[in-house]
Amino acid sequence: MKKTRNYQGKDVDMLTACRTIAGSFAANITELSTIRTGWTAAYSSGLITRIDTTITDYLGLDARHDQREATAGVIALQVPAQRDLTFFKAQVDSDFKKELLRHDEILRTLGFTSYYKDVSKGNQESMVQLLYFFKTNMTDALKTEITGKGMSIELINRILTYAEAFMQANTTQEQTKDSSIELKAGAIEAFNETYDEMIAICKIAASYYRFEPLKKDLFTFTRVQANQRGGTSNRVPEPAPTPVQ
Repeated sequence: MKKTRNYQGKDVDMLTACRTIAGSFAANITELSTIRTGWTAAYSSGLITRIDTTITDYLGLDARHDQREATAGVIALQVPAQRDLTFFKAQVDSDFKKELLRHDEILRTLGFTSYYKDVSKGNQESMVQLLYFFKTNMTDALKTEITGKGMSIELINRILTYAEAFMQANTTQEQTKDSSIELKAGAIEAFNETYDEMIAICKIAASYYRFEPLKKDLFTFTRVQANQRGGTSNRVPEPAPTPVQ
């Protein structure tokens, strides 16, 4: 009897998502270990090892190493970048609340008007576009104007460093996707076991972080999978508007 999968999509995409979430689980195990007795540092490291072994045994040693690394790199950048962009916008909203035309012009020129809504939902392509606009149009004059209102120059400089790093990591992720492999016996059972275990972790961890959206997204399986395929950074960013003087 033919085995059926408990999940939709490609095996490699599911396992890559599981490996990514397992990494987030390990990174937050000190906090998460307080809510379940079985969630220990040893368990989290063992989980990563088991997923890596499953990938090695059934998809080949290097089948998706580059994609896993690239995906982890994108996610590692996405959380702090999204946080800093949100903080930047909040300060512009406050600092220029009595200068609405200037407020709107700054946000439009830096890409917030077109892309921030989707960035806040975790869309990688929109993140690439917004960071590109920000890097292209953040002139010295605009820096001086914004920091003159009280914003930290360190915040602006951090966002500028995200642009190139995020675009490079996202491009690597896209370039490493794909490929079909003929599976050997026992593969689907192993894949289903990995998937079921990770979904159980996600349900509890996402509930625990329900009031922390950025962390909740790290344990929302569909969100992690969408992030894996959501960016199309090979596309050249749209032309930036004329910088604000």
